[in-house]
Amino acid sequence: MKAVHSHGRADYIGILGSVLCIIHCILVPALAFGSSVATHNHSHIGFISLDYFFILINGIAVYYATRDHRSLGIRILLWSALAIFSVSLIFEGRHQAFSWLGYAGSGLLIAGHLINLYICQIAPRLKFKTR
Repeated sequence: MKAVHSHGRADYIGILGSVLCIIHCILVPALAFGSSVATHNHSHIGFISLDYFFILINGIAVYYATRDHRSLGIRILLWSALAIFSVSLIFEGRHQAFSWLGYAGSGLLIAGHLINLYICQIAPRLKFKTR
């Protein structure tokens, strides 16, 4: 019988969302610094900031990755990382520390999803079958 990881797509979407957020957070200030515009404004999709889009994507990914998960540690890691990530993006304009906290939250989300993929997909394949 093959082990099925029903929330594998959620892990991949969570990793992708976090990586894209890191790229966005690095490139936008670099482009603003290199241009004639001295101020840093976040990109928007319509009336919604990309920050809220990243929070939404990662929130959905964490929900689906943890909703049927047996490991309390993975659930705590992913939900805590999402909380750190969300709070830091919402308050990043208030203090520079929130920007760095955002990178940490994004890194924790990536690590949590990678650990979840390992536990649910790779580790079961490594066990030797005795029958």
